[in-house]
Amino acid sequence: MSRTARGHAAFRRGRWAERLAVALLWLKGYRLLGRNVRTPFGEIDLLARRGRVLAVIEVKARPDLATARAAISPHQQARLLNAVAWLVSRRPDFKDLQPRCDALLIVPGYWPRHVVNAFGTEIHF
Repeated sequence: MSRTARGHAAFRRGRWAERLAVALLWLKGYRLLGRNVRTPFGEIDLLARRGRVLAVIEVKARPDLATARAAISPHQQARLLNAVAWLVSRRPDFKDLQPRCDALLIVPGYWPRHVVNAFGTEIHF
């Protein structure tokens, strides 16, 4: 398989994983606010709200759970934290919400794993 074909296949798997993640979040009572939200610090896969929580959700589809967890690097964590800070600073309607970074890990043959507060970091602005 060519590099281009592998890239297209990975893109399709990623979009499928995001659709699955949206369905799971909806079942858990989250309201989707945005998909692929672009910021100067990078893209946020999913932005959702449940109650007073503003969840920034990184979706990772990998062959196994360990690989999916490892796919969120410290650099990417910092990028997401900067992205949510930038987003909250520009959206007055987000000021009273508690932002949180979650991960949704998609592994073939298993239910999606929603990791709440995936980085273990409280976010305060």
